[in-house]
Amino acid sequence: MTGPAAPNGEYAVVVPTLGRPELGRCLRALAEADGPGPVRVVLVDDRPDPAGPPLTAAVPPSLRSRTVVVPGGARGPAAARNTGWRVAGDTPWIVFLDDDVVPGPTWADDLALDLAGASVATAGITARIEVPLPPDRAPTDWERGTAGLAGARWITADMAYRRRALEAVGGFDERFRRAFREDADLALRVLDAGWSLSTGRRLTTHPVRPAGRWISVRLQAGNADDVLMTRLHGRGWWRRAEAPRGRLPLHLAVTGAGLAAAVCALSGRRPAAAVCAAGWLAGTAEFALARILPGPRTRAEIVTMAVTSALVPPAATWHWLRGHVLHRGARYRPHRAADPTPAHRAPAVERLTS
Repeated sequence: MTGPAAPNGEYAVVVPTLGRPELGRCLRALAEADGPGPVRVVLVDDRPDPAGPPLTAAVPPSLRSRTVVVPGGARGPAAARNTGWRVAGDTPWIVFLDDDVVPGPTWADDLALDLAGASVATAGITARIEVPLPPDRAPTDWERGTAGLAGARWITADMAYRRRALEAVGGFDERFRRAFREDADLALRVLDAGWSLSTGRRLTTHPVRPAGRWISVRLQAGNADDVLMTRLHGRGWWRRAEAPRGRLPLHLAVTGAGLAAAVCALSGRRPAAAVCAAGWLAGTAEFALARILPGPRTRAEIVTMAVTSALVPPAATWHWLRGHVLHRGARYRPHRAADPTPAHRAPAVERLTS
């Protein structure tokens, strides 16, 4: 990296982090990328316990004089990104990076070209995301899911936004508490405000993180966020955001069949219970096979897919219902400038020194 960006292409980098080991790898790649560097790097410490190991050890020496650490309050990535861009100074562009991505070797040069080619109506420029998969075997269900990020639109794993656009729409919606749909929501609001979004030339790698056996069940919490998206943007938001619809209708049907089988059995209606149980079993088996057949088919993967395929539909149904309760009052909000209330005031800043 050759130094801070030229004035007409100045940018700050905002990285929300939970202090994962991958943060050091991300920052080293940022420091080593060819081209003009960021004016400032803002690390938003969003750990529930900020008294853990300091983040300063992850910052390469060449970035230390330009790096600040701010507390995020453990309110999720949307709130953390808002905190970051609001304390990033007056730079015209804010580049959001996830703490587990790896910017490419020419990332800064390519970013400079992306920003130089932006029109006055361009609000944001996304990177091209690459997800490396194992070359010697079929990917697991989790690895295939992560690979889907390569085709996600407006993903904030690496997304440059114009500061004026963020100010115009009020930044990220902090009701999105997970790293899910907050990027699509912001993109749709920016587009509705008359801006445009584009895809850049810079390349960023998103490695597959290790994950436990139950990751697919935990991820069903995102169904509540989908309810919020529908409340805010209408039923057509899937097409506008170019987001996959997913299997929720099938999950609802399978869960309904299972519940109906239980109710019929308890009420003594055995023939009806048998029919509903057969429907539940068929739906669960179809789901399990759809996940097993494209994968490595190891014993561990088959067992995990079989067990979680029975748990995912009721988990998805539960979170979908929870979303309807939690977001029952949510409505589409008019675009507004950032509100200078105490909640948006700059938090304490820890500046690093070389």
